Amino acid sequence: MIPQESETIAGDPRDRSFLGQPRVLANLFGVELWERFSFYGMQGILAIYLYYSVADGGLGLSETVALGIVGAYGGAVYLSTIIAAWVADRLLGAERTLYASAWLVVFGHLALALIPGIAGVGVGLVLIALGSGGVKANASSLVGTLYAADDDRRDAGFSLFYLGINLGALVGPLLTGLLQKQWGFHVGFGLAAIGMILGLIQYSLGRKALPESSRVVPNPLPASERGRWIAIAVGVVAVIVVLCLTGVITAPRLANIVIGISAVAAIALFAVILSSRMISSVERSRVWAMVPLFIASAVFWSLYQQQFTVMVVYSDQRLDRDIFGWEMPVSWVNSINPVFIILLSGVFAALWTKLGSRQPSTPVKFAIGTILMGIAFWVFLLMPSGEHTVPLIGLAFILLLFTVAELLLSPVGLSLATKLAPERFRTQMMALFFLSVALGTAMSGRLAEFYDVSDDSGFFWWVGLASVVVGVLLLIGNKPIRRLMAGVH
Repeated sequence: MIPQESETIAGDPRDRSFLGQPRVLANLFGVELWERFSFYGMQGILAIYLYYSVADGGLGLSETVALGIVGAYGGAVYLSTIIAAWVADRLLGAERTLYASAWLVVFGHLALALIPGIAGVGVGLVLIALGSGGVKANASSLVGTLYAADDDRRDAGFSLFYLGINLGALVGPLLTGLLQKQWGFHVGFGLAAIGMILGLIQYSLGRKALPESSRVVPNPLPASERGRWIAIAVGVVAVIVVLCLTGVITAPRLANIVIGISAVAAIALFAVILSSRMISSVERSRVWAMVPLFIASAVFWSLYQQQFTVMVVYSDQRLDRDIFGWEMPVSWVNSINPVFIILLSGVFAALWTKLGSRQPSTPVKFAIGTILMGIAFWVFLLMPSGEHTVPLIGLAFILLLFTVAELLLSPVGLSLATKLAPERFRTQMMALFFLSVALGTAMSGRLAEFYDVSDDSGFFWWVGLASVVVGVLLLIGNKPIRRLMAGVH
């Protein structure tokens, strides 16, 4: 039986024992904290591991190829959410899929830590991409099950959940960067593995407290179809292996490949949901409302994820990282944004709670966030030129703008996906939001290929302008989008 909305609430809807939210939110908060610790800790040193020389402990790839790989990998993480959504909806349910995915993340980080050279990168990034996609899609979906559709705490709950994400994102790059600087890249990768193991332990201790609906398989795959899907999976893997061996899939092409797959997957998933006979006309209208917001989200993330591509090179070569005679690790820059998230997420949660029904509509929040992201890129134009001349305070201000833009779009987008989702496609609508992130993240890797650290003004100007234009168009389309949302604010 498909659980109805009233059946998805964990215990008493009056439960406010965790910072005004349901108690079980703390468990999901914790597992996502440790997953983000490992994810951002590893990603904070990944780019420099790829392009640093062998003498410096890296692999010696070109910067262009290295940044393309990072962008493609980041896109693959979010692309894999569609696989995880299918597994959750057809085979295991959201909770069991999350648990299995967390194990994949552990094995991926261990591969990076223990297998030398490009082989460790290949095995490790594939496992982490699949596992992180599963954790992200299903943890966020499970948060949505804790609230009724009209519960005004929903956006605040997602903001607190986002706080957990960013506590992990703060500490991860600090510790892995420090260990990498002192003892090498593989020790840093090993710490990321330990972090995810701790996350699995805490989640295992509290997973039984999640609502029973989290273990329900909404649309079970008939036994008669399992053989066909196994054959499809084996066939896909075989094709990928052949394409890699024949040189069709290569490192420089990865970003373009992930962009293409993400775009096709998003179009296909929209088509599947919109054409389904199992959704009502109101649900179908709400799915249509997701289309322009999907586009704006993809544009936003193509800029935001430059933190792990362009900004790594910028921090390595342009930023003055000297602190009283000690050189700060490059990866520590990735902890600045989480600091601002931690400081401001509670402010935004309180603001949305206080405003209640008077808060700006979701399209307006998306529009302002996208415009602000473009402005942040224009601020780069004000920074001094030259090697190691950009003050840390200047980059911190840019990342403050990143943070405000992110809080206007990312946790709100997670919440929106659960509110606009048809009952039978709840997890897959969450996957759609993550597909917009996949597309944007892969685009960040592709855009990074045009970045020239010695002459970057044109890059920052045009990329920022594109984001501002998209945000303005979304503001203009606010009213028709809200009509399609059919009562969802």
